Amino acid sequence: MTSTPSYILLAGGHLLVRADQMTGLLRHVAAVWLQATDRGEADYDPETVLALATGLMEVADQIDAECIALLPPKDGVEGDGDGDGDGGGEEDAGGVEGGAGGDGSQG
Repeated sequence: MTSTPSYILLAGGHLLVRADQMTGLLRHVAAVWLQATDRGEADYDPETVLALATGLMEVADQIDAECIALLPPKDGVEGDGDGDGDGGGEEDAGGVEGGAGGDGSQG
């Protein structure tokens, strides 16, 4: 039985890991910290553990979002990859559709 490594070691010591494995690891570490603190198994400051666990989960969420953004568009749907559906490839100024003017103008 052969197994495929779940990582790739590059020249220079850089390590590539599948994104789903990395996000799973980050979420698992966060959960273990929270559980250990909740059960009193570790003498950690609960507020600090919560902040660190939240940070790890946010990093995992960001990795997931970045990977989703790299996916090719579905058949028949064109987009620019920024998720706003305008085909423009950049965020709308001020968060208003069509630009800062709100009337479709860019200024």
